[in-house]
Amino acid sequence: MTNLDCNVIRQAVSARQADFFKGLKEVMQINSVKGKPEIDAPFGAGPKQAILKALELAESLGFKTQLINNAMGYAEWGPETRDYLGVIGHLDVVPEGTGWDYDPFDLTEDNGILYGRGVLDNKGPIMSNLYALSVLKELGFVPNKTVRIVFGSDEESGSADIPMYLAVEPAPVYGYTPDCKYPAVYGERGVVGIDIVTRFSDNSATQIESFIGNFDRSSVPDTLNITLKTGEHLEIKGKRSPSNAPEMGLNTITLFAKQATVSARFNGELATYLSWLSASFHNKHDGSGIGVAFSDQESGTLQLTPYELEITKDQARLSLSIRYPISVTEEKVLSAMTEHLVPNSDLIVTRRMKSTVFDRHHPMLKTMQRVYKDCTGEDGTPVTTTGATYARSMPNILAFGPSFPGQKGIAHNKNEYMAVSDLMKNMEIYALTLAELLA
Repeated sequence: MTNLDCNVIRQAVSARQADFFKGLKEVMQINSVKGKPEIDAPFGAGPKQAILKALELAESLGFKTQLINNAMGYAEWGPETRDYLGVIGHLDVVPEGTGWDYDPFDLTEDNGILYGRGVLDNKGPIMSNLYALSVLKELGFVPNKTVRIVFGSDEESGSADIPMYLAVEPAPVYGYTPDCKYPAVYGERGVVGIDIVTRFSDNSATQIESFIGNFDRSSVPDTLNITLKTGEHLEIKGKRSPSNAPEMGLNTITLFAKQATVSARFNGELATYLSWLSASFHNKHDGSGIGVAFSDQESGTLQLTPYELEITKDQARLSLSIRYPISVTEEKVLSAMTEHLVPNSDLIVTRRMKSTVFDRHHPMLKTMQRVYKDCTGEDGTPVTTTGATYARSMPNILAFGPSFPGQKGIAHNKNEYMAVSDLMKNMEIYALTLAELLA
């Protein structure tokens, strides 16, 4: 337990709001979407620039900093030792998309709400940890353990930055990533990406001249533009949501398949394919339409999201993201799905991440549970998630915050936001947690 009074920490956190938002704004103004690799910027100039800005701010706050392989950087505080508590976040962001009411690459406050790409995922939370640490330093707290705030640059595109960091630096002894939800997340479901490739032998796919959507693995697609061989143009509108919250969106891929089937617009093998696609996937986010509705008590029901469809003259390729319960194996999912494919189809695995489970009896979890309850008055019992975080790639960490219960579907959408009160509550929770863990 820390000898710092909790009320003192809360007051000090509140007093640093303007300073914190000023630093965060500087990071938010950098477009850190993954770009073309460069010699000294493996994930593009933007993500590298964001890391350098975060390290510049960390140095101004009095912390030791280091850039690792141009892929990650860290701010360090505490005894000179290679054993450290790690707080791992990322400064890369998903593409901004369209339809914003605010500048996506800025920090804009409007009626108590902060807007900007990355304010929630993950610039706001990881920078709140840096400034929380600065608050403890300002209060005269002396850490008995070493802590690193680690800034990543490729979490949204596969976490290839983690191996580049671990090639030079040891993994944390334990720690967390502020890139998911509260309470503490001890388990993350397994993730498998699948392409179902279906061949057509009757030229029926030539009924479609072009097929263009706003496809991205991280989101449920909400726009589809189709030109038919007859010259007719179809525009299908859905509702965008994160791929790990498909029930909050309306998928244009499956909506198109349903509409095409109901109207009997197409014929031949293409019509058969679209009928299968509609019956198997439209609003069947649990995988029940294709035989994979697995579930368990700890992590709930399997979650399935079609996120891309490509139709050429002789085949269709449907891309799926599947998040399966922690007690289920990838092999079980693939085996069950194979039995429910439309004829002339092959199943290809494009991405795989096994589920990860952190020791539920670890003392850090007890600390997190206590601090969360003290700060919010809510139950802090650890949970599981459908999300995929750095906890899958960086050993010995779990996810902790920043979203509170009931907050879903915000991160990858237009007008990504976070309430001022929520971001400051995060900073308070992280300051109190770090004070406990470093005492």
